[in-house]
Amino acid sequence: MQIVVLDGYTLNPGDLSWAALEKLGDVTIYDRTAPEQVVMRAKDAAIVLTNKTVLTAEILAQLPKLQYIGVLATGYNVVDIAAAKQRQIIVTNIPDYSTYSVAQLTFALLFELTNRVHDHASAVRSGEWANSIDFSFTKGTITELYGKTFGIIGHGQIGQQVGRIAQALGMQVITVRRASSPAESLYGESYVTEEELLAQSDMISLHCPLTVHTQQMINEQTISLMKQSAILINTARGGLVDEAALAMALNKGRLAGAALDVLSTEPPAGNNPLLTADNCIITPHIAWASKEARERLMQICIDNIVAFQAGEARNIVGN
Repeated sequence: MQIVVLDGYTLNPGDLSWAALEKLGDVTIYDRTAPEQVVMRAKDAAIVLTNKTVLTAEILAQLPKLQYIGVLATGYNVVDIAAAKQRQIIVTNIPDYSTYSVAQLTFALLFELTNRVHDHASAVRSGEWANSIDFSFTKGTITELYGKTFGIIGHGQIGQQVGRIAQALGMQVITVRRASSPAESLYGESYVTEEELLAQSDMISLHCPLTVHTQQMINEQTISLMKQSAILINTARGGLVDEAALAMALNKGRLAGAALDVLSTEPPAGNNPLLTADNCIITPHIAWASKEARERLMQICIDNIVAFQAGEARNIVGN
């Protein structure tokens, strides 16, 4: 069975092994695949693995041997699911592999804004501390998190883990109740309306999917409900934020800061206003990318394929 990995570099830049995958068939791995190369590279494949390489209905129509698409991520919007279903192509994804890593980066970003670790370490390296008359000098206000209100929008596995960490830091955790929310709180969080969360939170962290309902949910109107001292954190999807509105709010001092691991277009255009916005930290979509998370992703990918080859359903999407 021929297996083609269209864009394996992101999952495995060289620190993992493809050996387990190679036991499952005749494997060809490409670091990256341009759109015009997809059909040529995948035309004989029964199994195609993709992370961000798009598989449209037009492309799928040109891959008659294709039986299975494994998306190397949780989100599967890169595949035309309706077209795949019509052609009886199984599509799977990788759920719940990066929960701990995303939660970890959420607080790394928050700590950077509240403790300004990089600013202070850079100041020491440049000699500012050595030349200071004070035994302790700061580059600006340092904020203690204890007692602050931490609002979570999106209460899935990642949101829950973030909430547990926030509570361990002594923060009051609030979240929005959804239809799928448990009747009782999981770790002492409180349920509020979205408007109450925006108004009450000192820190707001986004962990919800990007849908037609959540597209640009952080916008001029919702920002106007937030505290001027509030911090926004987004490790979910860039499209949740109206980037121009957020940049304007930061530059005008309407918000205290923002920390983002995702943008609406990645890599970003050079004129994205958030790249130069005041008090804005941006990391290049790395929350999911710890070695441990990628190892879990790889193993779930293998398990999905093994299940498919055995005629079993595992992590199938679009049914």
